[in-house]
Amino acid sequence: MKLTDSTIRTVKPKKTAQKLSDGGGLFLHVLPNGSKHWRMAYRYGGKQKLLSFGPYPLVSLREARDKRDEAKKLLLDDIDPLALKQEAKAAKEAAEKDERENFAYVAREWFDTYKTRLTPKHAKKLNDWLETRLFPEIGKIPVTQIEPQHLLDAVRLYERRGHIETAHKLMQLCGQVMRYARITGRVKYDVASGLTEAMMKPKHKHFPAITKPREVGRLMRDIDEYNEGFFSIRYFLKIIPYVFTRPSELRLAQWEEVDFEKNIWVVPERRMKMRREHVVPLAGQVVALLRELQKYSGDGKYLFPSIRARSTVISDAAPLAALRKLGYTQEQMTLHGFRAMASTNLNELGFRVDVIETQLAHKEPDSVRLAYNRAQYMEERRKMMQAWADWLDATRSKA
Repeated sequence: MKLTDSTIRTVKPKKTAQKLSDGGGLFLHVLPNGSKHWRMAYRYGGKQKLLSFGPYPLVSLREARDKRDEAKKLLLDDIDPLALKQEAKAAKEAAEKDERENFAYVAREWFDTYKTRLTPKHAKKLNDWLETRLFPEIGKIPVTQIEPQHLLDAVRLYERRGHIETAHKLMQLCGQVMRYARITGRVKYDVASGLTEAMMKPKHKHFPAITKPREVGRLMRDIDEYNEGFFSIRYFLKIIPYVFTRPSELRLAQWEEVDFEKNIWVVPERRMKMRREHVVPLAGQVVALLRELQKYSGDGKYLFPSIRARSTVISDAAPLAALRKLGYTQEQMTLHGFRAMASTNLNELGFRVDVIETQLAHKEPDSVRLAYNRAQYMEERRKMMQAWADWLDATRSKA
């Protein structure tokens, strides 16, 4: 006797499981706890098998009968419906696993752990490069299936357009993701390793900078004599040659970061490109300039507030425009060029490369060595920063 919805709804559970047959192998399995599940019994290859269609009422009587009829059609074609269902499930799980383990998924997972070390601006740039430049090319490929050629093809799009440096940076990004995949046990090897050898060599971009002592002296005198514009711009230009930090690090400096007792300026990690706190020993000349600057902005948050609102800071464009007013073209000098000015001449003056690089806050590959260097070199850095300030002052007389 065939089942009806009324029969199914009113059936009461018993101490043991019940099988309510609907014909053609289809039956409703009623468990002692009251749950009801559709099953179909059939034979294939000389073996008794059982196919599950889901619970009632989620799967209705009509839907269960349709599923039974579909299974019978498969059997007529000598296809095992249970094996087909298992294959489909396995294929779905494999596809879901591939999606979880593809380049885009792994890259996003890596980025979530890595972005805390970056400034918001740098983090946004990396994320944009992943989403708009790499994912469209290799995002859907499982990391286990990525070959060197996949990565080369993805970055050579930019090589062909003449963007050689961009191509190298993208390959570096691929390498970071694939190393993360190796570290997390997804792959055995970093297939990005060594691939830059197969790429065109970039022409290293150097920021225009004045480095010859006589020209440095002339620049220092020009800055001294510059008396136009807002005080923030004048003092920014006066201080940056002595501290040679990245322009944004100085522009955003806050008074709470300056310690006049220890004569240091501590740039917090959130503003550093490499997301590491950076200490700048202050030479006597810088301390004197900061004391002067305090009279103008010491009652506020920032050392170099904007003329429009003291709650914000000056832009890079403002001191850069002042440099141009002084007669220095973009081919001669940039704000970033003060770093090259210091690096070149400090090397000429015989200071150790490690000490200079630490003060420039350049990337240090060995984090243990970095921690050691920061502590070990502090006294050397203090002496170097004072010697550098004295050297800058001395160049004025040579201009």
